[in-house]
Amino acid sequence: MDSGSHETKAYKKGEFIYLPQEEANKVFFINEGRIKISAISEEGKEVTKAILSAGELFGELGLIGESKRKDSAIAMEKTMVCSITVEDMKMLMKDHSSLSMFMMKLMGSRVLQMEQRLESLVFKDSKTRIIEFLHELGAKKGDKVGFEVVVRKFITHQEIANLTATSRQTVTTVLNELRNNELITFDRRRLLIRDMEKLRTAAQVA
Repeated sequence: MDSGSHETKAYKKGEFIYLPQEEANKVFFINEGRIKISAISEEGKEVTKAILSAGELFGELGLIGESKRKDSAIAMEKTMVCSITVEDMKMLMKDHSSLSMFMMKLMGSRVLQMEQRLESLVFKDSKTRIIEFLHELGAKKGDKVGFEVVVRKFITHQEIANLTATSRQTVTTVLNELRNNELITFDRRRLLIRDMEKLRTAAQVA
């Protein structure tokens, strides 16, 4: 990849990488920091689609025909993002079958995640959705420390509520209940899951 085909830019906390209706002509890679992908519902409520961190890609729908952004991407902290144009990315994918396969798997897994979230909204109650989200967060973003799993840079109760289509009050109630049952401990900086299997079981019986 020549230096002219990609650009690296720093974003401050709260700064938008892109907004709805902007041209979907770039794909982004997070070098460091975290970004939130969200959309505004017809009722004017923010719906958080994903929270992504270093090593993850976003804005990839331009590769499969999206011409205008339907959501927004905002930096949750000081974040460094590398961007490449959709045309250059398509050329790279054409020349490198392994990259093409990686992108296909990424997009397929995100479609599957959205289907699972939709199914969860339809068939599962608020408490189950929150517990399942915490378990998934531990599995994907956590570091194993003995029998426990620690998730650093824990997100806010409101962000969990936005991701699980619940209220902040419900999230706080469920988190406190899980803490009282000694399944988790948490503060603003981190989440500690004491036993992943017990947390998974808690979701099944919620």
